[in-house]
Amino acid sequence: MRKALLIVCTIFIVCFSLVTVFINDYISYAQSNIFWGSRGEEVRIVQDKLKRWGYYDGAVDGIYGYRTFLAVRSFQQKNGLKVDGIVGPQTREALGMPVATPASRGGSRSDDVYLLARAITGEARGEPYTGQVAVGAVILNRVRDPRFPNSIASVIYQPGAFTSVADGQINMEPVESCIRAARDALNGWDPTGGALYFWNPARSTSEWIWRLKPTLKIGKHWFAKGPY
Repeated sequence: MRKALLIVCTIFIVCFSLVTVFINDYISYAQSNIFWGSRGEEVRIVQDKLKRWGYYDGAVDGIYGYRTFLAVRSFQQKNGLKVDGIVGPQTREALGMPVATPASRGGSRSDDVYLLARAITGEARGEPYTGQVAVGAVILNRVRDPRFPNSIASVIYQPGAFTSVADGQINMEPVESCIRAARDALNGWDPTGGALYFWNPARSTSEWIWRLKPTLKIGKHWFAKGPY
């Protein structure tokens, strides 16, 4: 009898432990991700951003339903992310939302350096070092300008803003010089004097680029504060 009771108690403890682990894992997942059925302010933020960017046409009601799911998938597909309809760490980053996960890269400053370095790598890895810093500075100038989104991630992933996002080069591992350039730009070095645009005339296919008034040239890139 005592042996049978011991076996039953052991089985109960094992099952309880497994259930506890499962519940804790689910809670951690739910806190780090936004998905179909989620509700609250973060869902509202996702809906508002996607609506302003033209991906979502539903109500900004804080309820993650079918339309929100489709909008998230469309955003992910457009920006070279995993298309699963779940707002996980990478999609959060692309939306300019805090990455609520233990696997984040060590705080907002570190995240900003890494993302900015990826953008510089995608846009200017073959350019002179000053030109790499200049590209980072343009992104930061946009963050500070009220006509653009107000976070580094939102500026980088604004639809149609950067070629490296459209062609997937944003997902490349950043090269060392671009990491240093990102840090220099974040520390206040702006070789452009406040430029909001840059382009390579030999590669640009956008007609509106030619309405911009260039102020300086670094490497193959021209920089401008605005139109003529």
